[in-house]
Amino acid sequence: MLLNGVRRPAVARAQLAIKNEMERAMTVSLRESVDKVSDPRNLDASVEEVFHLMLGVDCQLDEGPAETEPESVTAVVGFGGLLSGACVFRTGGSAAMKIAAHMTGMEFAEIDDTVKDGIGEICNMLAGAWKGKVPELAANCGLSVPAVITGRDYNLHVQAPEFQLHHLYRFEDATFSVTIVCDGLQ
Repeated sequence: MLLNGVRRPAVARAQLAIKNEMERAMTVSLRESVDKVSDPRNLDASVEEVFHLMLGVDCQLDEGPAETEPESVTAVVGFGGLLSGACVFRTGGSAAMKIAAHMTGMEFAEIDDTVKDGIGEICNMLAGAWKGKVPELAANCGLSVPAVITGRDYNLHVQAPEFQLHHLYRFEDATFSVTIVCDGLQ
């Protein structure tokens, strides 16, 4: 009995020390991995994976200027944890309907709730795939529920990000952009 009384506090102290060391190592390792976190190849690989697996289409990085449509659809998924920021997916209305059509097998004549939900889900999958490329980030960064914005003539602004990745992609005749914004790393 006396041994158990000594053992429990010793085990608890050892567990706390291990936990504190792991938290310190994770924090340091993410800061030290900023080059890997901000590697644009991770964004490209994530887009390729999600669009190939979920839509059955191949995307190419598009170097040209972004095509503009009167109406656009933007989805935002926030990151929280060791990295704070957001994944932003933006496309024109006709491209959004094409993406939703590939996802659902249905045709769309307008940007309805199914199209918006599809774009939100694509953004969510892209955010998850991107953060999964860095093990420390995958285990210590959560995602928010997607927010979807539709309309004309609007801009999203992020004040002084730590880093930002922004690429334009194309599949068939549809273009879209994906932006990863990091406003803080722990």
